Amino acid sequence: MLNGMIEFRIDRRSGVSTYVQIIQQVKQAMRLGLLGPGDRLPTAREVVEATAVNPNTVLKAYRELERDGLVEARRGVGTFVTRSLASDQTAAEAPLRRELADWMSRAKSGGLVIDEVDALYAAVRDEHFHPEGPHAS
Repeated sequence: MLNGMIEFRIDRRSGVSTYVQIIQQVKQAMRLGLLGPGDRLPTAREVVEATAVNPNTVLKAYRELERDGLVEARRGVGTFVTRSLASDQTAAEAPLRRELADWMSRAKSGGLVIDEVDALYAAVRDEHFHPEGPHAS
């Protein structure tokens, strides 16, 4: 991600369809304040060159984002973000984000690999946001 421009990272083994990954990554960048109103999304051609994704897949994702009112396609100019999903809690300098970044650094230097970090994060998140848990009676 450079200067309000997103670089998509497509994981073909994730089981999540490519167009959904594109939508999720745009929304995540918007929540984090990395993309905001007026920022241009890469063209379908730019995404194809960077990821080898089918251009129709990119256009399908952009159309869904437009239906959700998050972006606007301007013929011959590009697709632009129309609103912000960021909050003071998710911005780059937000205290909670800095604390999480510190925790990630400690986890990495402690030898955890990304799958372990994801599992640990998901377990703790679920304890706090879904206290009934999957095994609740």
